[in-house]
This record gives sequence, C-alpha cells and structure tokens, in this order.
Amino acid sequence: MAILELRDVVKTYGSGENAVEAVKNVSFELEDGEFIALVGPSGSGKTTLLAMIGALLTPTSGEIICGGRQLSELSNGERARFRRDNVGYVFQANNLLPYLTAKENLMVVRSIGGNGPSSASERANELLRELGLEKRASALATALSGGERQRVAIGRALMNDPQFILVDEPTANLDSVRGKQVVESLIKEVKGRNKAGIMVTHDLSMAEMADRILEIRDGQLHTSGPAK
Repeated sequence: MAILELRDVVKTYGSGENAVEAVKNVSFELEDGEFIALVGPSGSGKTTLLAMIGALLTPTSGEIICGGRQLSELSNGERARFRRDNVGYVFQANNLLPYLTAKENLMVVRSIGGNGPSSASERANELLRELGLEKRASALATALSGGERQRVAIGRALMNDPQFILVDEPTANLDSVRGKQVVESLIKEVKGRNKAGIMVTHDLSMAEMADRILEIRDGQLHTSGPAK
C-alpha cells in the first residue's frame, strides 16, 4: 500500500527567461515498508525533491499526497504539524546539538512533540539500544565518531514515530565501512518498525542496499527498478 504518492511534480525557480526547472514532472509511489534510494549527479534535483516530499518546499505544480492529503493545500501550521508527526529527517551534516549528549539529542525532539520526559527517556533508551549506542548515551555529541553521530541522527529521526524517513547523503563524510554500518542501521530500523524511507545518495554501493533505485538527471526521473 502506498503511503506517499507523487503525481507530475514540478519545481520551478525564477520566471520568464530566467526560469529554471529543478524538478520536472516526477511521479512515483512509496510503499509501506519500502526503502528507496534516490541517485543522480550534483544539481540533478535530488535534494529539492526530498524537500518537497518533506513539506519543506511547495511544488510549483503537481501533487504530493500522503494519507489522503495533498501537501500543497495545507496551511503553514498544518505543514509544520505534518513534518513533526509524519516525517523523520537524517541530514548529511547530522545537525546534532554539540552541547547535548547522545540521549539528550533524541529527547529534545520528543519534548518538542509534546511528550513528557519519562516517555521521552524510555523511547531514547530503546532507540539507542537498537542502534548499538547504549554505552554512548551519556557522551556529548562532540565526543562521538562520525558513524556514531549519524546513528544518533537516525534515532532522533525516529523519536516521534514518523510514517517515513527522509535521508540526505548520510554517508558523505564517512569511509565505506562506517557508511555501510550507518545504512544497515537505517534500513534495519525502517524495516523493523514497518516504516518507509527515501535516501538520497551519490554512492551506488549504498544505493544497492535499498529495495528500489530511482535515478534523477536534470530534474527528470529516468529509471525506477529493483536495486538487486
């Protein structure tokens, strides 16, 4: 069952002679429990597409539908609640708060969602344990390795139990071994919790770990097929 559907999505910047189509008529569905890799060269529209799926940007035309709702029709407040309740983000730069511990970086997300400190602590402990970071829970973000920081970022993305996870180049600053560990942890969490995910990556070896690979070039979707 599709939890997310894109129909002829277009994103244009500028107007007239200066108009640039960053994303051109992209259509696909994300199935429940599916993990998709979105690949393509720099400037191909991957990150712009991811931002529209996550309701950070609004399409110029076309439809993005989740749970029967067209995201472009939501008010600003509704879009903010949609992001909070339905979308988990893992960014390339991980964006952890350096003065907080690994566990605190997870708990701050839960508190923003309106949950009490007790439930936040329990949820954080559960995720850190699953991600192999239980012994690093009290370590400051600055004391963690690159791979550990990205695994904390995965845990943070899952704190509010979102419908799907959006991941932007999670292995860009990691060596191949640590990168593989991070993607394996990500896929394990997505599959184990029956979520769905889209990962933007330049690394084909990481993309091949996904269920399906979508290739985007010059804003257009060119291929959609199984990764293996």
